[in-house]
Amino acid sequence: MSQAFIEKNILKRFLRYVKVDTMSDISITDKRPSTEGQMKLLKIIEKELKELGVKDLTLDKNGYLVARIKGNTKGPTVGFMAHVDVASDVMGNGVKPRVIDAYDGEDIVLNDQYTLTVKDNEELLKYVGRQLVVTDGTTLLGGDDKAGVAILVSLADLLINKSKIEHADVELIFTTDEETGRGMDAFDISMLNSRCCYTFDGGKKGEVEAECFNAATVVVDFYGVPYHLGAARGRLVNSITMATSFINALPQSESPEATDGRYGYYCAHAIEGSIEHTKVVLYLRDFDLDQLKRRITTLESLKEAIEMIYVGGKITLNSEIVYENMYEAIKKEPQIMQSIYESAKKIDLELHEEIIRGGTDGARLAQMGIAAPNLFTGSHNLHSRFEWVAVPTMVEATLLAEQIVAYWGADAK
Repeated sequence: MSQAFIEKNILKRFLRYVKVDTMSDISITDKRPSTEGQMKLLKIIEKELKELGVKDLTLDKNGYLVARIKGNTKGPTVGFMAHVDVASDVMGNGVKPRVIDAYDGEDIVLNDQYTLTVKDNEELLKYVGRQLVVTDGTTLLGGDDKAGVAILVSLADLLINKSKIEHADVELIFTTDEETGRGMDAFDISMLNSRCCYTFDGGKKGEVEAECFNAATVVVDFYGVPYHLGAARGRLVNSITMATSFINALPQSESPEATDGRYGYYCAHAIEGSIEHTKVVLYLRDFDLDQLKRRITTLESLKEAIEMIYVGGKITLNSEIVYENMYEAIKKEPQIMQSIYESAKKIDLELHEEIIRGGTDGARLAQMGIAAPNLFTGSHNLHSRFEWVAVPTMVEATLLAEQIVAYWGADAK
């Protein structure tokens, strides 16, 4: 059976990948990938795919690996995508994964300081007696998105060496720097022939995500007037004070920590500076593009108000919409979602649709003309030291991908 074939190697692949240091660096903007480890992992994946029998591979200098598996029937080419980098919310390098072969249903002690509790992770109880991978409590695990990477490589192994399904050409796309928001900045869309694509970059079993935030990054530079502090009255304008006044004016009720569901937010993400110059980076998010643009307009009005309050100080504000809600592209191709649900029925998998309070490389791909919903990987507590991955769900995700490939092959008839 396909399931036993996948189970044999998917855990080994995942453990191999998470031990490669691939934490991306948002501060590095003049190099792709932003860190050397990402290219190292891409070369490992490229070698593995060649050994599995993939003959058509392209790894470009910007850190994009595209593997093409030749079809055995006519039909539309479909793609599957995952990213090799991990986040830096907690340390993402030096990962020491621990495998629990048969989870006993109790709290999992990670180290002397941190415990993964059932109280805060009720999903754990669905995997009693099953195989899990956890952290040692000092780093994240890297399931986001090395679980997705393991799923894609396992799919390649399955299609080439085991599966008997009829399918057209399949493209596997591995990207870098997704966690910095720059994952698709240098992607050449002409590399792909895919009619549609599916990112495996989601969470718990059965999640399907067709909507994500519209996202903007706003950089605000505050310029003060420095002066000796002992003679500052009426002369000094402190750019740090300007910046904090600006941030404090943002509505607390529209912050990440105060919102959920479809509510958007303003987030002061980074600040650095001195009396003379302070730089603030803000992230704006909203499911409605018009509302996102309203937030940008609000910040422009706030800029003018702060300049009027701090006479002599100057402010520049630059905004960029970095990705848009991928649903705008997906809704134009209803067969893409149909393919997921019909495929899930074939393996008795129950699905549930969620919205992403974030984004994926698929959102950027959708802007380039290829719709790309996001699917589950079995990862939980992403970007944290409490991250864990359910191995059986990684297997089910691979089986779902196989059925999606079969769906489009049958569609050719």
